[in-house]
Amino acid sequence: MALADAAVETIGDNTYRRIRSDIIFGRLAPGQKLKLERLKDDYGASVSTLREILNRLSSEALVVAEGQRGFEVAPVSIENLKEIAALRLLLESHALEQSFAAGDMDWEGRVVSAHHKLSSMERRMKEGDRSQTELWKRYDWEFHQSLISACGSSVLMETHAAIFDKYLRYQMIALSFRGDIAAKEHRKLLDCALDRDAATAMATLELHVKGGVEHALATGTIA
Repeated sequence: MALADAAVETIGDNTYRRIRSDIIFGRLAPGQKLKLERLKDDYGASVSTLREILNRLSSEALVVAEGQRGFEVAPVSIENLKEIAALRLLLESHALEQSFAAGDMDWEGRVVSAHHKLSSMERRMKEGDRSQTELWKRYDWEFHQSLISACGSSVLMETHAAIFDKYLRYQMIALSFRGDIAAKEHRKLLDCALDRDAATAMATLELHVKGGVEHALATGTIA
């Protein structure tokens, strides 16, 4: 590949990640119009590159293509949140079972390390420090990914990650933090992983996901 082609690919990949992150973390709001000229200034990419990126995000259901009218950030709804949560629970429960059965000492180390970072951030959040909510959710994602990281299926991991991102988007829109309840559920999941107790872990995960949905809906920010 020519250096020029590699540079174009790098700019495109970086811009894709930035726009995707801005959608997931709510910096680009649901229903917001994505005007190419404005995005060109904001992200420093060409109109043609941006159009390709927005079409790619449209295939991920994070952007809606409106034909000749352009693009907008995908809307949110209670029904969509419930569907995403149910799919996350289905994928993650299956992956947990497989991962707990196959996990080795290295896997245990990843889980313990990820939980340490998450629990440290949760303590800060409970103390009222909400200045790093994105880091908190990144650690949340890393912990759940570590739990299923020994499942043996890269396709399952990638599919779960895509669904988790959509679930995370709703949490960021609602700024949903459940404090001690979620922290205790995460600790329970850690204990189950170290004990290889998949049945209790799946039951805990169900409470965790359903509780997250209920808490997000209770904020009244999702209609």
